Amino acid sequence: MASPYILYSDGNGNIFEDTSLYVTGRSGWDAVPVPEEDWMELPTGGNLYELPGRRGIGIDVETGQMRLCEKGWAVAAFIPPAHTGLYIAAYETAPDAPTLPLFCYTAAGWLDDKFYVPAVRIEKDIRQECEGYDDDLIETGAANLLQSFPHNRLVQHLMENCCMTYTCPAARNFALGRWECPVPSSPACNANCIGCISFQPQEESIVSTQDRLTFKPTVEEIVEFTVPHLETAPFPLVSFGQGCEGEPLLMWETIRDAIIEIRKHTQKGSININTNGSKPDAVKALCEAGLNSIRVSTNSAREKIYTPYYRPNNYTFNDLIESLQIVNSYGGWTSINYFVFPGMTDSVEEYEALRKLIKTTNLKMIQWRNFNIDPDWYLGKIGVAETGECMGIKQMMELIREEFPNLKFGYFNPPMERIKGNYEMDFAH
Repeated sequence: MASPYILYSDGNGNIFEDTSLYVTGRSGWDAVPVPEEDWMELPTGGNLYELPGRRGIGIDVETGQMRLCEKGWAVAAFIPPAHTGLYIAAYETAPDAPTLPLFCYTAAGWLDDKFYVPAVRIEKDIRQECEGYDDDLIETGAANLLQSFPHNRLVQHLMENCCMTYTCPAARNFALGRWECPVPSSPACNANCIGCISFQPQEESIVSTQDRLTFKPTVEEIVEFTVPHLETAPFPLVSFGQGCEGEPLLMWETIRDAIIEIRKHTQKGSININTNGSKPDAVKALCEAGLNSIRVSTNSAREKIYTPYYRPNNYTFNDLIESLQIVNSYGGWTSINYFVFPGMTDSVEEYEALRKLIKTTNLKMIQWRNFNIDPDWYLGKIGVAETGECMGIKQMMELIREEFPNLKFGYFNPPMERIKGNYEMDFAH
């Protein structure tokens, strides 16, 4: 295939192609040509954004020189879950440009009447595929849950807030009675992540993408709806630690008691926690209660890149390494929720740090997640002016896969059926 052409927006919601420029990608701070084999059609469920105050950088079709597209604002793509972007959109930012909201900004181009993005499908699981959601069924399911659990504040939060207001994919799946059921549990957090999706300080110009949970659920509230879900859902999984809350380990006593209670009623399914991994002792207590899997979020395997982003209170990078080791020692499933930033994640230094992390923790899975953040703002906030030598995200994935053939790549927490060995199972729509 040939290289796609650059896209630009007129500022009124219309997007055009400029056939005098091929689109470029961004790695770290630099605009670079994208290898032709790295392009794929924009998957269903993907969207395009205009990037106000930013001019796209392209390669002149005639001269082969890089130059700005002056016709309108730069354009980037949101790529749907289960896909990982290989290059960010490349643009030049005007001094007065607004900070971009907390979404991912993958490069995007146009060729033969189709949109293209540099990305790979990293996961077979179809649990967040657009075609899999029927709004009528979701509305019915949500109404039924609200009726079945009339006094449960958590069910109310998940249905009225997450499912019906924010169309959260996990909450919608819960309304449909399938797969992974979200269990937010903590209104507080012990990190101050720059790109927090549920809480932004007043002085920041960016807005949180959703409202944070405002109450502490009780053990009864958690058990009441998770047990029926584990009993009846296909490939069932309940997950503490969601986008609409702080850090679940701050509520570890409640979670521990809930796990013990859940397991009195059912042995089915998997119990997972999505966490910053800050409290190894709490993780140990949860493992003893019956926690099956953990997913620890990180923007980097290097402490010096982790700390200025997470800005942890009373914990260090080593605590999350220890948390992964503890779950592994109990025979549990361990993943990292790895925020991919092309030009940082694939640096030689990061690659070496990741290899060390995998070996130290006997990691089972990497969830290669797109990083939802304004790239300039992020690199500025963590103080990175030079990202060092980079190998490309795709090559890094290949090298890791070669060295650690048992390590799984994906985007979602696996259900027990996959953990138990049938990892490559097919998911029927």
